[in-house]
Amino acid sequence: MADVPITIACGNYDRTKAIIDGRVKVEGCDVNYLPLYPEEIFHRLFKFQEFDVAEMSFSSYVRTVASGTSEYIGIPAFVSRLFRHSGIYVRADAGINKPEDLRGKRIGLPEYQITAVVWMRGMLQHEYGVKPSEIHWRNGGQEEAGRHERTPLKPIPGLDLRPLEPHQTLVNMLRDGELDALFAARGPSSFLRGEPHIKRLFPDIRATEMAYYKKTKLFPIMHLIGIKKSLVAQHPWLATSLYKAFLEAKALAMIDLLDVNALMVTLPWLSAETHATQAVMGNDFWRYGVDESRHEIDALCQYLHEQGLTERRVSVDELFVPATMDMSKV
Repeated sequence: MADVPITIACGNYDRTKAIIDGRVKVEGCDVNYLPLYPEEIFHRLFKFQEFDVAEMSFSSYVRTVASGTSEYIGIPAFVSRLFRHSGIYVRADAGINKPEDLRGKRIGLPEYQITAVVWMRGMLQHEYGVKPSEIHWRNGGQEEAGRHERTPLKPIPGLDLRPLEPHQTLVNMLRDGELDALFAARGPSSFLRGEPHIKRLFPDIRATEMAYYKKTKLFPIMHLIGIKKSLVAQHPWLATSLYKAFLEAKALAMIDLLDVNALMVTLPWLSAETHATQAVMGNDFWRYGVDESRHEIDALCQYLHEQGLTERRVSVDELFVPATMDMSKV
């Protein structure tokens, strides 16, 4: 029987590299892997459903599940996880020295629904008592004008959320004093250039995020893998084959982190950093699997509902192909 041709659109990560270079095969499949940036994948996925299998924004995916419009179903390979304290940038002269100082401020974000800022708002509310309704939100392009929400967003009661004007960008508005802060997944160009008006809210990111993990045990999930429902209906075995491949590729990446014979990453103390992370978060700190990550998935579903992005609280188990939640064991 001929292999099933599938196109996978996903980032060029160390944890997917073995699928890209062919060391790991997807059983029964002829894979065309497109290593694209997340913004392009999500735009093409949620607007045009272009890919058979793709990296998905977790928040946008949950929203489509809640509304009953999702063309995809999840596979619990969480290819992007990231603490997001580092993504809160403030004007140096705005009087913002602690999270509570964000109340009443004008904060820009690329999209209200992107997973990174959902986690940031959840962290602000649950760790510092600052609710989204206490902030004036402005959404639009970070570096380029004209960005819009990737899935339709209904008005949220009690929330001040307004789009930028067609010519405006978040980076320029923060520079000009029209915004007090910026929530962003991608580092703003003004910060990367070292412009004096912009700084991070949390100056010691590592210590802050480590303390957050020790307290909450949350390692925020940004993206998962999705597969078209029509493909699963046609080939019921395919989702498990994909999940196995992503698990194997991640396992090979974890081995590389501890290989001291010849460093696989351009970082001199790579092994020491890996051991230090494991001491805090456990050996399998980048967990795949529904049960292994249920705490984080449930928290994200809670935040999405609290923040008015879903009309109902989606349950964890309805997000994934059932076969990937009950794998065989030896």
